[in-house]
Amino acid sequence: MIFFCSSSSRLCGQQLFIPTGKITFEKKVNLQRNLAGWNLSDETREKIKKYQISSWELSFNESSAIYFSESSANQLYSDYSSRTRVLKKTIIGEDYLLNDTIPHIDWKIMDEIRTISGYECRKAIGRIQDTIYVVAFYTDEILLKGGPEGFSGLPGMILGLAIPRYSTTWFATKVDALSNNAAQIVSPQKGKKIESEKDLSKLIELYSRYEGIKNEAVKKRIYGFTL
Repeated sequence: MIFFCSSSSRLCGQQLFIPTGKITFEKKVNLQRNLAGWNLSDETREKIKKYQISSWELSFNESSAIYFSESSANQLYSDYSSRTRVLKKTIIGEDYLLNDTIPHIDWKIMDEIRTISGYECRKAIGRIQDTIYVVAFYTDEILLKGGPEGFSGLPGMILGLAIPRYSTTWFATKVDALSNNAAQIVSPQKGKKIESEKDLSKLIELYSRYEGIKNEAVKKRIYGFTL
C-alpha cells in the first residue's frame, strides 16, 4: 500500500514509500572557508558574510526529476530510466542546454544513521573527479534513487549531502509527497542547444579565454555536479 502525505504528517513508526513528490533543499556555502587561501585584507574579509544560503527544489516521480531554484537560471533534468540528463547553465551571460549521461559514483555505505526532515537516513561516502570526497545521507522511503545537484546511485533518495572540498552542504528542509507530479517534471527548453562535439569545443574555447583557465578545467566546470 502506498500512502501520500507531507513529511510533517507522517505517522509515528509507520514506514511510507513515496513515488512522487517535491523536496526543498537548503544549500549552504561557507564563503569564508572557501576564501581562506586568498590574500585578502582583514577589512575585506570582515565584509564577506560567512555563509551563502539558497533554496533549491527537486520535483520527482518514479523515473525522472527536475532540480531548480528561483534564485538561479541553472536547472538540471534527470531521466533515470535512460540514464541521461539535460543541464541548463548560464555561461558568460547566455543560457545553454547540454545533454549528458548521468555520472556514475562509487559509493561506500556506512552504518551511521541520521534523521533528516523526519526520515531515517543512512550515511554513504562517495568520490567524484577522482579526488573529491562526498558525504551523503539517503532514505529508502523515497523510491527514486536521486538527490540534489544530480547526485544519485544510492538505494534511495539523498536528503543530506556535503562536499568538504567545496565547503558546501545540502539538506532537505521539507518533503512533500504528491499523488501526481508528472506535469511539473519536464526538460528545460529555453537555451542554446549544444548538439555536437564541435558546438561543445567552441563553447569550451570561449569560456577558457573568458575565464583564463585551461580547456580541461572548463569542461569539468561545465559538466560538474554543482550548479
